[in-house]
Amino acid sequence: ISKFSPPGEPVIRQVNWGGLRTLYVKEVKRFFKVQLQTVWAPAVTTLLYLVIFTVALGARAAVPVGGTTRPFADFIAPGLIVMGMMTNAFANSSFSLLVGKMQGTIVDYLMPPLSTSELLAGLTLAAVTRAFLVGGALWVAMLLWPGVHVGMANPLAVLWFGLMGALLLSFLGVLTSIWA
Repeated sequence: ISKFSPPGEPVIRQVNWGGLRTLYVKEVKRFFKVQLQTVWAPAVTTLLYLVIFTVALGARAAVPVGGTTRPFADFIAPGLIVMGMMTNAFANSSFSLLVGKMQGTIVDYLMPPLSTSELLAGLTLAAVTRAFLVGGALWVAMLLWPGVHVGMANPLAVLWFGLMGALLLSFLGVLTSIWA
């Protein structure tokens, strides 16, 4: 009687939590090593968009929203935060696999005993983490920005739609890097 499973039969039949955690931590450490480029630069770029849009339209520009008028900066700030989050979710997940293919280190993703769903979960969760770090940095910066009010009427809805959008763009990033 052999101790080993027949070829092609998985040894780990449930979720490989240790491997999933290791991949997630590896991916977060990868983008955190260059956090100036992966978290802070996107935040600064998005703040520049805010400055350009508000200066171009004037500080006193107003937008009609639901029967009332809101300052343009208050209107555009949430959209810019979401744009920063979604862009970084896509970039993080697509960059991981694409660079692995280009540098020949794709075996680091394919050789460990991780199923396809565990690999996908690790990559997308790390991308969502980056998206929320960028979104949080932008939200705090816009809270402190003069003339911009980014209060949340329903924080749970903000978190839910931020999570769903980041997951969608993370999955699209993985799909794009596989296709490329």
